[in-house]
Amino acid sequence: MAADLSSLLTSSKALTSHLSRPELPNVNLSLEQIEAQSRRLVSRQPGASADTGRANYLLAQAHVDAPALSNSIAHLNTSTTFAPLQPLQDTDISGYLRHAHEQNVISTIEEARRETQEEFYRLLNERSQKDWEARKKRVFEELGGRAGGDGQAGVEWNRSHHTKNALSLSTGPSPNLQMQSKMMAYDRVVSDLNAARLRGLSYPIVNSLIQASLSIHSDATQQITQNFHILAKITEEPPALPPLEHAGAHILNTPLFERKYARAYLGDPASRDAADLRRQIARGAREAFEEQYFDVLERTVQARPFEARLGGDPSVANKVRAFLLVRYYRGGEWQERIELVASQPLWAKLFYLVRTGHHQEALAEALQYQQAIEHREDSFVSHFRVWIESADRRLPKPHRDHIQSIYNAHMLHSTTVDPFKLALYKLMGKLDSSRRTVPLVTATTEDWLWFQLAMVDEEENGGLRGLAEVLLSYGKRHFEGAPGQKGARSGLWAAVLLVCGEFERAVAALWDHPETEIEAVHLAIALAYHGLLRAPSRAETSDMTPLSLVPNAPPALSLPTLIWRYVRQFVKMDAKEALQYVYSVTLSSDQVAGGVGQEQLENAWDLVRRIIILANTGPAWDELVGGFRPDGTRFSGVIEQGASLLKLHDARQFNDLILVRAAKHSEENDRILEAIKLYNLAGDYQTVIACLAQALGNTLAQPNGGGEKGKAIESTAAEIVRHYERTNRAVGKEREAVVRLLRIREALDAKAAGRAELALEVMESTDLIPLDGDVAKINRRTEEFKDLHEALQRSLQTYLPLAMDAIAGVYQRTKASSASDAGRQMTLAALRKKSRSLMMFAGMLRYRLSPDVYSYLARLDVEIAL
Repeated sequence: MAADLSSLLTSSKALTSHLSRPELPNVNLSLEQIEAQSRRLVSRQPGASADTGRANYLLAQAHVDAPALSNSIAHLNTSTTFAPLQPLQDTDISGYLRHAHEQNVISTIEEARRETQEEFYRLLNERSQKDWEARKKRVFEELGGRAGGDGQAGVEWNRSHHTKNALSLSTGPSPNLQMQSKMMAYDRVVSDLNAARLRGLSYPIVNSLIQASLSIHSDATQQITQNFHILAKITEEPPALPPLEHAGAHILNTPLFERKYARAYLGDPASRDAADLRRQIARGAREAFEEQYFDVLERTVQARPFEARLGGDPSVANKVRAFLLVRYYRGGEWQERIELVASQPLWAKLFYLVRTGHHQEALAEALQYQQAIEHREDSFVSHFRVWIESADRRLPKPHRDHIQSIYNAHMLHSTTVDPFKLALYKLMGKLDSSRRTVPLVTATTEDWLWFQLAMVDEEENGGLRGLAEVLLSYGKRHFEGAPGQKGARSGLWAAVLLVCGEFERAVAALWDHPETEIEAVHLAIALAYHGLLRAPSRAETSDMTPLSLVPNAPPALSLPTLIWRYVRQFVKMDAKEALQYVYSVTLSSDQVAGGVGQEQLENAWDLVRRIIILANTGPAWDELVGGFRPDGTRFSGVIEQGASLLKLHDARQFNDLILVRAAKHSEENDRILEAIKLYNLAGDYQTVIACLAQALGNTLAQPNGGGEKGKAIESTAAEIVRHYERTNRAVGKEREAVVRLLRIREALDAKAAGRAELALEVMESTDLIPLDGDVAKINRRTEEFKDLHEALQRSLQTYLPLAMDAIAGVYQRTKASSASDAGRQMTLAALRKKSRSLMMFAGMLRYRLSPDVYSYLARLDVEIAL
């Protein structure tokens, strides 16, 4: 039958072989396909799409069975997607377990992928929001305002920043009363710090900041105060320096604080000094948590005396016993899993003695109950003694191996072991560091952090740097919670970063919150003073954030950026106080890598110049920059008195880098009086005269002589010229030009007062205009005009009409007078001669005069000639 069908197919094809066209494709379809296509062609439904039919036709030409695929998809059963490829027998336990394991792995991968995707988008959203907030804050600062606040201030000065970026130096609004009181509490610390630096003395800045914080909050439990306390323990700074009789003994008998840790912190992180510093950071942070917790313990006992049953024994061990009663004793029973030794929770007692830093008391307690302890845990007391007496809380390897074996055998997988005993074993042997929590032991964030610090070993698991990586991976939200969330603790993330040595990040974390910006600035200053702050290079500094994060490099913080954003709020009101903060920028001048130290000095000098420019003028400004007494002697200002803090060791450096450059900026921004004073203080007398000549020339051409500003410039110029004439300074053409310009100002004032004779007399004394009719002299004056000072040349259109007005005024008054006719005619003839001479001179310089001015002169000359 099959053969008959095959022969039939072959013969049927042969019937049309002579009609075949090679360019047309062969259609090979099954009977079902032919039937489906036929039905589709015959019974086209009204809503069917022509495009769908055309697509199916094209797919069929490519030998794609679209209807069959659609049917397969419609009847696809996904319930068996993850079923075994081969059926499992009921007795195939290993196969079932293998399949279940594979399914668990697949589910875990999918869940991890989903969580990773969600975390990515969450972090992306947070980062975008943070960047937007930073940019918005930056824009408000540049416009002279504060995000979320009101107030306006104009832009005072724009300058080129790093030769590329334009940096706006506007000042923000005045801080509110609460902020002012906080700022005043802290700025005294900065002033005292600089006073000590000038005298070459050490200063306990961190402890002073603690006192300032307490004066504001009056509560030692405030997170900011605790942060300063942590730093005080890390730096080993004493609460106060011992009072000594004289400064020399003070210097010899006090420790050196300034930049004490800079070499280890800024140097090779793999060096021995750096490792010792990290051990000190961990130890200091741990001791700070111990002191804070003992304070909590004492306040808890005092708050609940009935439950504590402290009695008359004031010892530390008795206070710990009382605390345990309050915390873990309820209804006549101790909390579950707390093991009693000698009828008391001895493991908890030993732990809390260690937790509060009373190690010797803990050892004494263990020795007192040694027999009972050894009955439960053999050799514990001997291990405990070695651990307590070791300098770095690190057991020798034999002891650690023994503790490890006990821990693995009896505690690792036990669900009933006393958590405090478990914690003690983990601490002594630094065991199982990957498990970072212990029930009841790590109940609070501070407890957890203390436990991590106590487990840190610089020789294992990356030490403190490894802990820092773990804490950074948790992130801010893990510790502080979401912004606005109930129970969120502002400043806690900064404390977390401090304890693991991430000091730059800690400052940035405080700076991110408006309510802790002030503390961020002062924490940065304290860190820089102790040498625990890394400054970025100029290329790495960002205008958006003070924190610099560069791949494959440790974090860095731009103290100049932080300082300026802080002091710009009050630089106009109190420039001297702003200057005190700028002095702290030079603390990082010893950071030699990449020339960063020199850049920090240049940043400090730049900030000083900004303060000079933005400070309000007046007596306070003179006190800031210096000035001259009535007798001509010079007195130094606050900036010059603190020049050594700016690393300026002679007057020439101070003049060139501070005064002269600030004067140039003032001159460029049309603050001529300040520029003149600064040039004068710097001893650049020629430039002073040049500025005076330029300013006087400008005011002469202005309506009303420049108003009050013009009068101030005139007064200053007259005073300086008199002083220079007495001391024979700045002799030359420019000083002569200033004298002539002052005489022109005097003539203008005389004319305005209606004293034409005096105005004419003053103008003749300048010897600028030939008025005697001598043609040769007029020609000579015309030739000499091009050699006059540029300010005098520009003032030609001012003093020629002034002179002609004076001549015309005297002429009209003389003509109307009742004097004798002969004398009056002689005077009128002399005035005509002066007028004619002035017109000849003006005609030779007509190319320098506007047509209106020349026409005005000609009209007056005609009136005088008639």
